[in-house]
Amino acid sequence: MRTTGRLAAALIALGLAAGAAPAQAEDRPTLTVYTYDSFVAEWGPGPKIEPLFEAECGCDLDFVGVEDGVALLSRLRLEGARSSADIVLGLDTNLVAEARATGLLASHGLKVEAPMLPGGWDDTTFVPYDWSYFAFVYDSEALKTPPASLHALVEDSDAEILIEDPRTSTPGLGLLLWMKKVYGDGAADAWEALRPRIVTVSTGWSEAYGLFKQGEAPMVFSYTTSPAYHIIAEGTERYKAAIFEEGHYMQVEVAAMLKGSDQPKLARQFLSFLLSDAVQAILPTTNWMYPVIAPKDGLPEAFAAPLDPAKALVYSPDEVAEHRDGWIREWLSAMSR
Repeated sequence: MRTTGRLAAALIALGLAAGAAPAQAEDRPTLTVYTYDSFVAEWGPGPKIEPLFEAECGCDLDFVGVEDGVALLSRLRLEGARSSADIVLGLDTNLVAEARATGLLASHGLKVEAPMLPGGWDDTTFVPYDWSYFAFVYDSEALKTPPASLHALVEDSDAEILIEDPRTSTPGLGLLLWMKKVYGDGAADAWEALRPRIVTVSTGWSEAYGLFKQGEAPMVFSYTTSPAYHIIAEGTERYKAAIFEEGHYMQVEVAAMLKGSDQPKLARQFLSFLLSDAVQAILPTTNWMYPVIAPKDGLPEAFAAPLDPAKALVYSPDEVAEHRDGWIREWLSAMSR
């Protein structure tokens, strides 16, 4: 009887355990991260980051790809408090004021240090994870003498270019702001002068860069760090960044957690994970940007020293939020003349 009782108890325990296992699997929490498409591409950082974080958090990390940072902001606004995202990853500093104004984002509550980031970082909502300067990348076999300044590109060059739409992409917005920073009230005339040599205005960076690699134009709007990809992945120095004497507009990519997240502890853990050496070491050779914290093993040699920070051109997030719509209307008018 005692044996039967023990057996029964053991069977019950086994049954409970057997029943509990799938329940625990089903209960494994999911952290949903909205980001841009290239972050979750096969060659992007997402597939490398996902298993590392899942091993640490005991959760499922679900990346949801959206075309670009501008599209990310639009989706947040559209979904509002009903959004299923816990984290938004891939906005940049030109969009943070508008993203903050949605009222959808929560304080990260972390101590954020970003020693590689020019000017450092001080923001309680957004966590920076990588950065670079925008630049025109050129094919040195197709363009022997690239312009040495934005003025030279606009006024003295005959080089055709590929750019992105500022309404749909963060690089496109970056070029719009760069032109405005250099030309001020003359930006519309500068766009009109440049327009005949713009081969394509793509919705996002990936499309423009793909056309560049197909030889559609000798220059494409990208990043000073883009040539590192060709050196490391393709073993060629054919593609270079044109360095402009006026300075270069800077982009800092950021992540933030949503107030409506039902996984706030996991969300903060993920934001902190973005600043870990494991992630910071992955980003340079997957997202092809500078990390905000130098990896302990250093950066590959292909990542030359960043430009002099004194050459960094930026508008404050509030300035961008105040003028973005008007400057885009100005661009549209100049491009349609």
